[in-house]
Amino acid sequence: MQHIRWSHEAKSIRPEAPIMIVALEGLFDIAEGATDALHHLVTHTDAQLIATIDSEEFFDFTRERPTMRLAGGKRRIAWPDAKCFVATFDDPSKRDLVLLVGVEPHLRWKTFAACITTIAERLEVSTLVSMGSPPGSAPHTRPLGVVGSTTNSDLASRLGLGPPTYQGPTGLVGVLHEQLDRRGLPSFSLKVSVPHYVTSPPNPEASRSLLARLELITGIDTGHAVFDDAAVQWREKVDSAVAADDEIAHYVRTLEKEVDSSDDLLPTGADLAHQLEAFLRGQEN
Repeated sequence: MQHIRWSHEAKSIRPEAPIMIVALEGLFDIAEGATDALHHLVTHTDAQLIATIDSEEFFDFTRERPTMRLAGGKRRIAWPDAKCFVATFDDPSKRDLVLLVGVEPHLRWKTFAACITTIAERLEVSTLVSMGSPPGSAPHTRPLGVVGSTTNSDLASRLGLGPPTYQGPTGLVGVLHEQLDRRGLPSFSLKVSVPHYVTSPPNPEASRSLLARLELITGIDTGHAVFDDAAVQWREKVDSAVAADDEIAHYVRTLEKEVDSSDDLLPTGADLAHQLEAFLRGQEN
């Protein structure tokens, strides 16, 4: 498509179809936990830039302004282009990763989603995982649980995922998953619910939770421990703010009781990565 700029062919991608992971700052990533996690994963895996979705046709630049920088006395403008990277691994048992990170666009969502789908199909992606950190009723005093969902019954059975339940106004991620369903490309979402009373980014606890779950499912080292210290500091900072307000402190205790009586919707078994691999190999046969 004309909106995609390819940097070079990813000749290093192995014959086994890679897994694609997408995170877009916006409605489904209000705390930027997912996009921060994916930026980290790009660095952690030494991923190479392979494609860019040009922002020109998709953004109102009065709402998402480009950034001016000076380099060597010359001006350089950083546009909100979505960037796609490829991470390859020496371990033949690990599938390569396609990592796409950016900002949810304002305009032409169907075309933007089609750009992502085009990249996925050109790189022969086996399945696509979207990650997000929307606001929810999670208290900051508990580990932030990750919820997974998919419309693919086989994938749901193998990974213990639930069906999508949300109905209502959606975002680009919803449009993307609908397109993927119609094209028959398996996909699932991972969302970490962040406390709706503290949604300002960054949220290192959310980033760590998403990466830990992704590692459990894929078997790929995500380096999520890098967020440990920042997550502790984040929780201590919120603790101090909540302690200063009796009403909010009481509300948090109510949320704690609700969360303590509920179950995480994703299993914690160590065989999840094997189940995913079995599913992907079944798709390729």
